[in-house]
Amino acid sequence: MAKVTFLGHSAWLIQNDQYSIIIDPFLEGNPTAEVKPDELNVDYIIVTHAHGDHLGDAIPMAKKNNATIISNFEIANYCTDKGANAHPMHIGGAHEFPFGKVKLTPAWHGSSFPDGSYGGTPAGCLVMIDGRTIYHTGDTGIFMDMQLIGELNPVDFYMVNIGDNFTMGIDDAVKSVELIKPRMTFPMHFKTMDVIDVDPSEFVSKVNQKGYEAKVIDIGASHTF
Repeated sequence: MAKVTFLGHSAWLIQNDQYSIIIDPFLEGNPTAEVKPDELNVDYIIVTHAHGDHLGDAIPMAKKNNATIISNFEIANYCTDKGANAHPMHIGGAHEFPFGKVKLTPAWHGSSFPDGSYGGTPAGCLVMIDGRTIYHTGDTGIFMDMQLIGELNPVDFYMVNIGDNFTMGIDDAVKSVELIKPRMTFPMHFKTMDVIDVDPSEFVSKVNQKGYEAKVIDIGASHTF
């Protein structure tokens, strides 16, 4: 049995009987997070881009757990320079890990480290684990190649940003569901700060009206599969 747990903002924990993988672990300094980084034991950490609300606690968590950070080439090099283990990848590339496969997808956004240095190309990620495919958008605007991503990699669980301003807003995110055609969609990247304070129930209602399934997962709650 496996499960995904929403940790707030864009942070998700994916667990099965053997492995624990966290995506975009922004916990310390996140006003909505209910767990601290030192409360979690993880084996792998996926970072979609270098912004502080996504890179977050990846480096200290990797060091504490002897975990491997999975990210683009630039972020991986940055993390190894800081003493963490990292596996470099890039857009369109996939790699088999002990828990399953990870593939990096395009994302229309920016990527720079908190010190302003270049963080490589931002990404989304596909995580294939226990016979399911999870698509985490990272931060992105909508783009037509989402349709191709869904055709090539039928998506079971779609984690999509809905907060607007920095990323897709609700209506664009709904349209992205129509492009990808996932089995189930979970909104993320909302309410962490005032500028992205949107209502996820509006998103769910609009997705349902289009004939697709979506639900809000409360922070700290899980969906089992």
